[in-house]
Amino acid sequence: MKRREFIQQTSASAALVATGGLGLTSFTSGEKTTKITILHTNDVHSHIDPFGPENGKNPNQGGVARRASLIDAIRKENPNTLLLDAGDIFQGTPYFNYYGGELEFKLMSKLKYDAATIGNHDFDNGIDGLFAQLPHAQFDFLSANYDFSNTVMDGLVKPYKVFEKGGVKIGVFGLGIELDGLVNKNMYKETKYLDPLEASQHMTRILKEDEKCDLIICLSHIGYYYKNNPDKISDLNLAAKTKDIDLIIGGHTHTFLPKPTIVKNSLGKNMLVNQVGCYGINLGKIDFHFYKGKPISSEGTSILV
Repeated sequence: MKRREFIQQTSASAALVATGGLGLTSFTSGEKTTKITILHTNDVHSHIDPFGPENGKNPNQGGVARRASLIDAIRKENPNTLLLDAGDIFQGTPYFNYYGGELEFKLMSKLKYDAATIGNHDFDNGIDGLFAQLPHAQFDFLSANYDFSNTVMDGLVKPYKVFEKGGVKIGVFGLGIELDGLVNKNMYKETKYLDPLEASQHMTRILKEDEKCDLIICLSHIGYYYKNNPDKISDLNLAAKTKDIDLIIGGHTHTFLPKPTIVKNSLGKNMLVNQVGCYGINLGKIDFHFYKGKPISSEGTSILV
C-alpha cells in the first residue's frame, strides 16, 4: 500500500473509533496543539514471518517486515512517536528455538523500539538465556516490580524511563506478572516479584511529582482481566485503583481490543487500557493531543498488519 493511502486509511480508522479515546478539556479552535503517537505490540511470541495464505485463522496477516513499513509511515507522518512492547517477545516459532531470542531483539532494534517490559515467556531459556541476548537489544527493558538485584540482570532493567517528544515529557514504567506457578523457579532464579499495585503507586508519584511528566504510560504484562477470578490483579483492576496513569498498554492474556477501554481511575478520571491480541497481527496506535503541555483529547485504534 502506498504511504499516502495508508495514512488516509489509518486516519479514517482513528476517526471512526474516536469513542475509544478521551475528551479531556476544551481549547480554542485553530490554536497549535501537539500530537503524541504511541505505537505498541504485545505477545508477539517470535512470529517473524507473516501467516501464510493457507492459515485458517490469520491468513496473510502479521510479519515484522510489514509492521516495519507501517511504523515507518506513521513516524514520517508524526515524528513525535514512541514504539513500545508489553512482553512475551520470546517463544512460539522455531526462530526462538534456534536463535534463542537473538533475532527477535535484533529486529526490534531495527524497528527502533523505544522500550519493552518482560513477559513470563521471556524466561523460557532461563534468566541466563535472557541475559545473554541483551546485547542485541538496542532499547530499554522496564520493570518496576521485578527485583533482579541478586541475579545476572542486576542493573540492566530500569523501573521507568522518561522520553521527551515535541516538548511533552512522557514517563513509561513496566510491570510483570507473578512468575511463581507460571515459570519454573530454576528459570528465573532469585528474581523477586513485588506487588504491582504498590509499584505503580510508587512509579506514578515519581513520574508525576519528581519527573514532572505530562503523560504517564504503564507497560503491563499482568493481563487485561480474569473473568473467573475478578479480584486477581489485572490491567482493569490496576487502572481503577491508581491515579495519574494515562494509558496502560497490556499483554499476557492475548486480549484483542479494536479500541482502548476507558476506565475510571481512583479519582474518577478517565484513562485508557489497551491490548492488541498477539503474534504481531495488530499494531496498536493511540494519539494524545496536547495544548500548552496539557492533554486535551485522545483516540486509539488497532491497525491490522
